Amino acid sequence: MSRTVAIGIQDFEKIIENNCFYVDKTDFIREWWNGGDDVTLITRPRRFGKTLLLNTVDRFLSNQYEGQENLFEGLSIWEEEKFRNLQGSLPVIFLSFANIKEPTYHLAIAKMKETISRLYSDFDFLLDSEKLSESMKEEFRGISSAMEDEKISGSLQMLSSFLYRHYGQKVVILLDEYDTPMQEAYVHGYWEEIVQLLRSLFNSTFKTNTSMSRALMTGITRVSRESMFSDLNNLNVVSTTTEQYETAFGFTEAEVYAAMDEYGFDTDAKAGVKQWYDGFTFGSVSSIYNPWSIINFLKQGRFGPYWSNTSGNALASKLIREGGSNLKQDFERLLQGETITSKIDEQIVFGEIGRKPSGIWSLLLASGYLKVVKMTGDAWNGWDYELALTNREVRLSFENMVIRWFDDAEEEYNQFTKALLKGDLEYMNYYMNLISEATFSSFDTGTRPSDKAQPERFYHGFVLGLIADLRGRYHLTSNRESGFGRYDVMLEPLDPAKDDAILLEFKVRDPKKEASLEDTVASALDQIRGKRYARTLTERGIPAGRIRCYGFAFEGKTVLIDGGAHEA
Repeated sequence: MSRTVAIGIQDFEKIIENNCFYVDKTDFIREWWNGGDDVTLITRPRRFGKTLLLNTVDRFLSNQYEGQENLFEGLSIWEEEKFRNLQGSLPVIFLSFANIKEPTYHLAIAKMKETISRLYSDFDFLLDSEKLSESMKEEFRGISSAMEDEKISGSLQMLSSFLYRHYGQKVVILLDEYDTPMQEAYVHGYWEEIVQLLRSLFNSTFKTNTSMSRALMTGITRVSRESMFSDLNNLNVVSTTTEQYETAFGFTEAEVYAAMDEYGFDTDAKAGVKQWYDGFTFGSVSSIYNPWSIINFLKQGRFGPYWSNTSGNALASKLIREGGSNLKQDFERLLQGETITSKIDEQIVFGEIGRKPSGIWSLLLASGYLKVVKMTGDAWNGWDYELALTNREVRLSFENMVIRWFDDAEEEYNQFTKALLKGDLEYMNYYMNLISEATFSSFDTGTRPSDKAQPERFYHGFVLGLIADLRGRYHLTSNRESGFGRYDVMLEPLDPAKDDAILLEFKVRDPKKEASLEDTVASALDQIRGKRYARTLTERGIPAGRIRCYGFAFEGKTVLIDGGAHEA
């Protein structure tokens, strides 16, 4: 009888006792323990089993779960006597920052206090310990949701010292999703405020903590040593490019296919699963699958964007939406199934990440949205990474993200695309101005952007929306060479007998050169014709009469569109 496929269970004991589907990853405990590192930081994309694996480590090592041998019998970790004797023998602090996702600094600090206070309540028995003095117990009682901010920094070190004194054994510390508060701080604009507190917390917990035997942290990103871990020279960082623990998170192809055999899926289903959910590479192992999506597929029996339907891409959305035109053009290529080339820095500097595209691509690679197709260069001159979207599910996730950018003008956006397909200039103008009014600020980054930068960010976001909306009817490209120049947007019909080809040119009014928006839009149309942007289309057999050209003129949030059939 097949095991029960249960969604979202992150409690190892519950999975084993209820005979739920489980891929044995307990060999990680042996490898990590034998490695002997003081502090290990492992980065993996979200929903890749980090929380479950830390829960498993806690269940195995913590003396709070002594005598639970039955949970591990038959698993990899139970094969060696050394580790059978280790089960349930150590004091363990297990903490997660997963829920610290607040919109302001003060709310984030309040949530952190609540999280630490709840952790302390798990060890209330220490208040009865004869090994702790009355002053120590008073310090213990001082940790609460109402404590002063300053107490956060030393709270985990203090709890470690109490446990060490009580048990006479140094403590293992497990911290899950260590970087969640940092990502939220960056998204909501209080990064600088939270950095100092977290740096102090990590230093006292992992650097100067003489009551700690070893520690394990997990997260999505590798935050730069300079901004967060400058004092930690005992930190072993295991990123997605590191061979250490390369199969501990996510499912290998062999594990996926074995699961599909268990639940009766055929060869065609395996091919579909590979297209939808494969594409991750950890260390030297390629074809790592997203476990969240695989488990959902096993349960539902159909393909879907399971991973992309979970939260977690707010930062990626912010960075791409507010990025410049070059970044959006690269992103457009990724959505079209093409590759881009960029430098990659695995050490994320949140304070600088929005300033350079390579930082954004580095974040998206660490988050699992991109995969490395190949690397060129060398260690001396640096590596260039050819990058692509990881798989079909990720592409669909990003298409939906782009569409959500226009939520405030969803109806107008849909009506505009209908008017564009019909060639209805009056309604194209009407709905485009409604869209611009509703969404312009979403693409505006910085406190005082230039007049030119605003429309560029807007219309490149708009282009991405067209990709998502018209993918089934058109092949869309932008900023490519044709004729004697580079057009802004070309929509080439997948069925030329059914749909016209469309060329779009965008211009921002220059008051020194153009008396009105009418002059600006005329200049855009002259550019399409004069530089023969339609040549690529005519060379592919599309008659000039089936090519429509439109100029878009911007001034502030006002847009004027004109054009029509291409002049042969």
